[in-house]
This record gives sequence, C-alpha cells and structure tokens, in this order.
Amino acid sequence: MGNEGNWDRIIRVVIGSILVALVFVGPQTPWGWIGIIPLATGLVGWCPAYRLFGLSTCPLRKK
Repeated sequence: MGNEGNWDRIIRVVIGSILVALVFVGPQTPWGWIGIIPLATGLVGWCPAYRLFGLSTCPLRKK
C-alpha cells in the first residue's frame, strides 16, 4: 500500500518530469536527472523517506 495521496503523486510526477526535461532543454545540466526520484516515487505511490520519518499523505481507507 502506498503512502502518498493523489495530489502528492501528481505534484511529484510534474516536478520530476520538469527536472528531467532540463537535461534535454534549458540549461542542459546533468542535475536534472535528480528528477527521476520524484518521478519514480510519484508513479509508484510510495516514498521511502516518508516511511523512514513515519509520514503519509495518503488518506486512510475505511474498512
């Protein structure tokens, strides 16, 4: 089960995509590859740093 809510995931995918795009356009700096991290965690829906610090933006599901 993921620990990221929908808005968190959307923001991560958008920011990650922008950062990766900077590798190909704009300043063309290799630092843009850091965008793979938020992009991947946004697509998967699980963030290891959230787990480490006990955080979650995912709403609790009622059973």
